Amino acid sequence: MTSESLAAAIERTGNPLELLRNQNWPAFTFPVAPEFTNWRDEQRAWNTTVALMDQSHHMTQLFLGGSDLIEVISSISPNTFATFRPGVAKQLISVNESGYLVGDGILFYNEDAPEGLVLIGHHILIDWVRFTLERAAAEGKDVHQRLEPNSHMRQGPPTFYRYELQGPEADRVMEKLFGGPAPDIKFFHIGDVTIGGRAVKALRHGMAGQPGFEFFGPWADNEHVLQTILDAGEEFGIRRVGAKAYSATPLESGWVPTPFPAVFDDDMAEYRSWLPAERIGSVAGSLTSDDVRDFYLTPYDIGLGRSVRFDHDFHGREALERHAENPRRRKVTLLWNADDVAAVVRSQLEPGTPAKFLDFPKARYGLYQMDEVRRGGERVGISTDAGYIAYDQLYMSLATLDTDILDGDEVEIVWGEHPISAKDSVDQNHRQVTVRATVAPAPYHEWARTVYRA
Repeated sequence: MTSESLAAAIERTGNPLELLRNQNWPAFTFPVAPEFTNWRDEQRAWNTTVALMDQSHHMTQLFLGGSDLIEVISSISPNTFATFRPGVAKQLISVNESGYLVGDGILFYNEDAPEGLVLIGHHILIDWVRFTLERAAAEGKDVHQRLEPNSHMRQGPPTFYRYELQGPEADRVMEKLFGGPAPDIKFFHIGDVTIGGRAVKALRHGMAGQPGFEFFGPWADNEHVLQTILDAGEEFGIRRVGAKAYSATPLESGWVPTPFPAVFDDDMAEYRSWLPAERIGSVAGSLTSDDVRDFYLTPYDIGLGRSVRFDHDFHGREALERHAENPRRRKVTLLWNADDVAAVVRSQLEPGTPAKFLDFPKARYGLYQMDEVRRGGERVGISTDAGYIAYDQLYMSLATLDTDILDGDEVEIVWGEHPISAKDSVDQNHRQVTVRATVAPAPYHEWARTVYRA
């Protein structure tokens, strides 16, 4: 790790893509046990019984406050803040001047937080918000912030524990916990409950697109609340979810966890001088181009258009309005052909150069996994997060494809790098292959698409 800025690193390498393709980025691991039983049964639990996920450690948190905070944040976000109030959360997004996505995270309006609001997620959006707030404070705005890195990078415990309870038996577990029905809380709203005599906040949502809540409260209560939930869930077959199984939840919820950040245009020059180069991460996959914009995504490309409201002025509004009028791509699930997946795995056991290693349950070799998708030899989109779902016994990925590609169509994913990058995470001895895939909706499960948000 160095203190070199992103701007300086790009100048040194000559191209942002050259930097990101070859920059080493530590393997992203969740600071919980890899498996509590085995990741296959842990994955199945949120579809068949009930699962408990520990979200206390792996995300960055930015605590926010100040009388000018909403004004400043809304200036860089297409989200509406007209009805934002205590007890509500939203999926915050931000775009650059050209309307391309910088990143996303969950913004909690939590009166019990020391600063009132908390932004949680990967550091990508959080770093942009930090920079914006620093600049606003220097201009005299009343804004303040406190950064809490994840447990890999922080000394001491987090401010809050966060436990996700999910699955078809989650409501029965909560009935036992609360001595009555699960609380009637709207999607992405926060309510007050009591677990084992401790006051707890409950956010209605689910990491894998299944029924459930995220429970959070002061870290001092974490062990007591955790054990109380596990005891209540024992008769319903509750399973704790380890890091391996948890890493695959986006494939079922349909959330693209780390979209490529559009921070390489002229409007972001000052930000690139502020941001340390190692914070930008690395890009992996078969997508290659000399134009960084080929990696950019609009909110509409990956299903975040629902967060956009043109009820206020914000950075990038004019361009985003043009994207809204003519979306170029849409978010889908790609179901990988079983024979082609087997051939990739089999190549590891045969003489000659193997295909790029395909890991289970997740195949991710950089912070941004970007694989080219083709039809008829032409590029028609990008495959991002990829992995195996034990419940469906399918290898799949989330992708953004041209809008004329329909559900049920067959496309090809280019798997492997050519030329091979210098990242330590990518095996230097591999060949590029294609994997057939069938286009399906995202989220893949009908319940997650039709009932989950209701």
